[in-house]
Amino acid sequence: MTLVTGATGTTGRRVVAALEALDVPVRRASRSLSGFDWADPTTHDAAFDEVEALYLMAPVGEADPLPVVEPVLRRALDRGLRRVVLLSSSLIEPSSSGYGGLATLVREAPEWTVLRPSWFAQNFTGDHAVAAGVRAGRVLTATGAGRVPFVDAGDIAAVAAAGLVGTAPGEQLITGPEALSYDEACAVAAGVVGHPVEHVSVPPAAFVDHLVEAGLPRPMAQVLAGLDELIAAGAEDRVTDVVARVTGRPARPLDTVLRAALG
Repeated sequence: MTLVTGATGTTGRRVVAALEALDVPVRRASRSLSGFDWADPTTHDAAFDEVEALYLMAPVGEADPLPVVEPVLRRALDRGLRRVVLLSSSLIEPSSSGYGGLATLVREAPEWTVLRPSWFAQNFTGDHAVAAGVRAGRVLTATGAGRVPFVDAGDIAAVAAAGLVGTAPGEQLITGPEALSYDEACAVAAGVVGHPVEHVSVPPAAFVDHLVEAGLPRPMAQVLAGLDELIAAGAEDRVTDVVARVTGRPARPLDTVLRAALG
């Protein structure tokens, strides 16, 4: 049995579909589907009963998810959980706290995979702030001219499914096929939606205020603004072959993803 947390989310629902296509038994965990809550111990044992593999997505909105996740994961490992696949981020290195602390923690599992995807191509669609900016014709970031290899959530899910069945162990730095600046990515989006989409880069402090006004807690907004600063410095300007190597097919480019969703 494989437990998928965040099973209704951008990657979670795609991981479920990928596993079901492989005939892997799946248990979906989310507040809306099963009542699973990382912060509520009464929901944990039933979720992890007879589970041998876990797709771990940290609780949404937690600037430091380690204190919430660690006791749950340690109990699950004590009860027989063997394989953990963590959704992390390309810019997050293993550490002793925060999101990096999760990457360190999952290494205690007998078998583990840490997914380190770049920014989702799906950020330009749906309910994401960038998608709202595309619809309004103005996307705000603090990335400057920094480049990002936007990656399809379906490609991330395919690598995750491989990790959950044991064929993609270890760290997996997942990117799309091309690194683009937000100016270039907004031009791609404009070509799909049929109206101009401007990218405006602002100082990190202003970006924090923008995210807080959009409803994010300030600590989480500060984390995201810090990541934008790293992008501006060139930290995401890279491309890997992980998707092709793990799945046997090329990673999907941004325009293909956007045309499927918005065209």
